[in-house]
Amino acid sequence: MTLFMRAARMHEVGQPMRIDTVERPVAKATDVVVQVKSCGMVPNLGNVLANWPKWCPHLPLPKLPATFGLDPAGIVSEVGEQVIGIKPGDRVYVSPVRSCGACPACLSGKRTQCNHFTFNGYFGFQPQSQKLFDMYPNGGFCEYMAAPQYAIVKLPDNITFPEAARLGYLGTAFSAIKKAGPLVGKSMVINGVSGTLGLGATLIALAMGVSRIFGTGRNKELLNRVKALAPGRIEVFSTDDGAITDWVKSRTDGQGADIMLDTLGAVASLAIFDDAMHAIRRGGTIVNIGGTTGTIPIDLKWLMDEQMSLIGSVWFTTAEGYEMVDMIRAGAIDLSILEHEIASLDDINKAISGIGSRHGGFSNYLIAP
Repeated sequence: MTLFMRAARMHEVGQPMRIDTVERPVAKATDVVVQVKSCGMVPNLGNVLANWPKWCPHLPLPKLPATFGLDPAGIVSEVGEQVIGIKPGDRVYVSPVRSCGACPACLSGKRTQCNHFTFNGYFGFQPQSQKLFDMYPNGGFCEYMAAPQYAIVKLPDNITFPEAARLGYLGTAFSAIKKAGPLVGKSMVINGVSGTLGLGATLIALAMGVSRIFGTGRNKELLNRVKALAPGRIEVFSTDDGAITDWVKSRTDGQGADIMLDTLGAVASLAIFDDAMHAIRRGGTIVNIGGTTGTIPIDLKWLMDEQMSLIGSVWFTTAEGYEMVDMIRAGAIDLSILEHEIASLDDINKAISGIGSRHGGFSNYLIAP
């Protein structure tokens, strides 16, 4: 018997999503079906979807109508006949990473480097992404979704579904910070520290032993809220007050910090990225995860002479998801600071348009189907 469900789907770029009745997925082979309990909303989702061809022409959207929703968490309702280690009733987070599973990148655990890498519930990274969208058409803005077992992270009881729906942002920061190498005793500039990515990066960096965080942003009230998380380890600076480079070097005996993590969004100023990048000491590491778009001139002689590392990092592996979940389970990362703002599926368009009034990264915007 065919079962049906409700899903919020985008039928046209720039137009409101519609609540449709569609066929409920069925678990086959190594796939599982998850009843979605919470799904995170990308903070700039409304702007991104309304302006997609302009902002990101190289990242293909799925064929429309499409069900979005990047960060779902819920309960396993059904498993395929070849699923191992996951059972109905398990509480889980569903990573949006979809890949072919057979190429050298996938087989070495680097699925985000696959030539078919796709964000289920959002966009593709390659022209071949539509094949993955066809296999897994539903993101988290629906009642049930199918996902491959490799995308599943089982949750301990002390992580709520609303908290789990933030794992995408936390994991993006976690994977990027790991790429910067050993962190104990190191200093880090987090550019955009009070935003959704930046706040997650702050929690991760504190848990992983960074000794000093130099957080930048514009909103001084939000910056002070971030500083209050660890006043002895976090310093904050508003970019309205001057240059990041001058500020950081004035607090590091002119040397600069060890690491810069840029978490600013697609429309952020490239000049601010450049400023923060030059606040790093010789031999330092610069990691970009925020998605700022555009071309930035870099003095390659400076990059060589200063022996700098410039890294781009996208998302995280399922294995890193398990590492991060265990840190949360143990209390090394405290998500109680999040302020959950939950909307129903019927109110999704209102919720998307209301994200602009958020309180920086402290607000956690969710859909609860």
